[in-house]
Amino acid sequence: MKKSNTKLNIHPTHSRCQNVPAQLRLQSYLTCALVLKPGKVALVTRGRYAGRKAVILKPFDEGTKTLPFGHALVAGIQRYPGKITARMGKKRIAKRSKVKPFIKLVNYNHLMPTRYALDGIEQLKQQIGNDSLKEVSQREEAKKAVKKSFEEKFQVCDFFFPLG
Repeated sequence: MKKSNTKLNIHPTHSRCQNVPAQLRLQSYLTCALVLKPGKVALVTRGRYAGRKAVILKPFDEGTKTLPFGHALVAGIQRYPGKITARMGKKRIAKRSKVKPFIKLVNYNHLMPTRYALDGIEQLKQQIGNDSLKEVSQREEAKKAVKKSFEEKFQVCDFFFPLG
């Protein structure tokens, strides 16, 4: 068989969705907005936290002035708790039950929703606002609140549950 020497003329700035009709793009965008609700568990697919689970706290479907695209404020788990066995002592169990959280504004394109949801995020939503990400001290306070909430959920063993 003879190999073809034709090169694909793909320009790096062109969108993959360029040839998709506008109506179809709008439909997929609206579907995404319906699925990504507060409390929904999603996987982050790009960036530093790729592959990590996160909970959607506040979706911004229309975007904002600074971020003019659909995105969401998410709180996720950067370092998961370790495995616990019956032979372990209380000290080791306490150490392995720790969770390291992250808080981030993530583009909808970089979130993959799951069928799971997390209950009781109303208090987190009240504590964490869009302004809390601007200043470092406020971000640290927000992370501490998320860590406390996630560790309480882990102790109860009711971390994520299917929607049904």
